[in-house]
Amino acid sequence: MFQHVRRAAVTAGLVLLTALATLPGNTTAASAVAAPLKGLDVSSYQGNVNWDAVKANGATFAYVKATEGTTYTSPTFAQQYNGSYRVGLIRGAYHFALPDRSSGRTQADYFIGHGGGWSRDGKTLPGALDIEYNPYGARCYGLSQSAMVSWISSFINQYHARTGRWAVIYTTTDWWTSCTGNYSGFAANDPLWIANYNGTANPLPRGWSVYTFHQYASSGTFPGDQDKFNGDASRLRALANG
Repeated sequence: MFQHVRRAAVTAGLVLLTALATLPGNTTAASAVAAPLKGLDVSSYQGNVNWDAVKANGATFAYVKATEGTTYTSPTFAQQYNGSYRVGLIRGAYHFALPDRSSGRTQADYFIGHGGGWSRDGKTLPGALDIEYNPYGARCYGLSQSAMVSWISSFINQYHARTGRWAVIYTTTDWWTSCTGNYSGFAANDPLWIANYNGTANPLPRGWSVYTFHQYASSGTFPGDQDKFNGDASRLRALANG
């Protein structure tokens, strides 16, 4: 992500709570001892992806941009989402939030209606909410910290009501602290996907003690952004299966 602008002050992390390790898909600090699984996230900026090559180079999962706001759907979504599935990657869709355009509930519905749903097929990750720096204006989209928390809550609650899954939250610690007041209330349910290009996922936003996904570079072995899953293949499948 950060496909719109270069991420300044990227300090983040995405998560599964140690305290809630028994929830479907959750991982613990102990499981992170093994080498992390490699993956990527892509959008229309990457065009049509050679998924056979991606698989051959060691990727195990992918997140694919589906939507933005309520007016944009990625023209490459089908090729990227279906192509990653075809080669055996566990993949999910993500939504780029524009909290100043419409409600969280409305954007969750748009996301689900344009590829962001979930099915228990063992290959589909819960949808991800990409909530970060505003590429079009004010950093926090003109919302107060409390209003931003309410917007995110509206999105994730609607996503859960319609799919039965809690959305993954993608963010940076810097943005999260500035725009939500470092709110901790979503950590009990929503896995964290943290963006931090400084070699470590830490520090994490308040409430999350470990991350689930770590976006650590904007380029590398795979097209798009480079990611790691904080757990082994069985935990990744558990997250997919819910």
